[in-house]
Amino acid sequence: MSGMGRRLLAALPWLVIAVVSCGVTFVAMAPAAWITPQFAKATQGHVNLIEPSGSLWHGSATLVLAAGRDSGAGTLLPGRVQWDTAFWPLFTGRLSMRMRQTPAMPDPIEVDAAPRNATVSSGEIAVPAALLAGLGAPFNTLDLQGAVRLAWTPWRLLGTRSYGQLVVTLNDMSSRVSPVKPLGSYRVALQSQGDSSTIDLSTVNGSSLLLSGHGTISANASSFHGQASSTGQASENLAGLLNLLGRPTGQEGTVALDYTH
Repeated sequence: MSGMGRRLLAALPWLVIAVVSCGVTFVAMAPAAWITPQFAKATQGHVNLIEPSGSLWHGSATLVLAAGRDSGAGTLLPGRVQWDTAFWPLFTGRLSMRMRQTPAMPDPIEVDAAPRNATVSSGEIAVPAALLAGLGAPFNTLDLQGAVRLAWTPWRLLGTRSYGQLVVTLNDMSSRVSPVKPLGSYRVALQSQGDSSTIDLSTVNGSSLLLSGHGTISANASSFHGQASSTGQASENLAGLLNLLGRPTGQEGTVALDYTH
């Protein structure tokens, strides 16, 4: 072996150490911006993280939620989402994170993701009623106000399929187009079952405006059939609101909530 070869062989361990050290330092300093686009992609624009700071391992960002497919009409939540990422699961091809949003989310959630599947632990979060405007008509016209809370069971994603339940609770809701305040409290339950989902609407309390209905959602078609009604003295005051919500059924103070796509 030549003198040059012996010197290169002697230097090889130090070269390996230098490369590994640089790699570890690079990964450790990976910016938070690396991870934020993944949330928008995985949720089809419904969950967006903007203004990231820190690193992939310990960072934070502002949370923007979009009820509809147009992420540009999203609702910004006050405070920031903070996360911690586990290092060792990355060697098995998994991303394991612990996330919390202050002050809207009382307890942290766990996110475990692999290339073809992901799991989100159960949790709940309070959101502004303005989020509903992202659903489009008639919600963007109603300008609803009240306390809105999202709660979900463990949520699992397998490719394009999802499994889990999301419950939206709307307490003491009111609308700028109605003189009756509050209208009532309502519950919307979304049950995702892989390629399709069901949605159920019910009235929790309140006699001014009664809402009920059932629908199905799939990649090819969506439909919802229900009704909105009001009785007694509130019926006359809610006539304008009922006309915005649906079409008359022939029964006084009742409109059909029928939507298909």
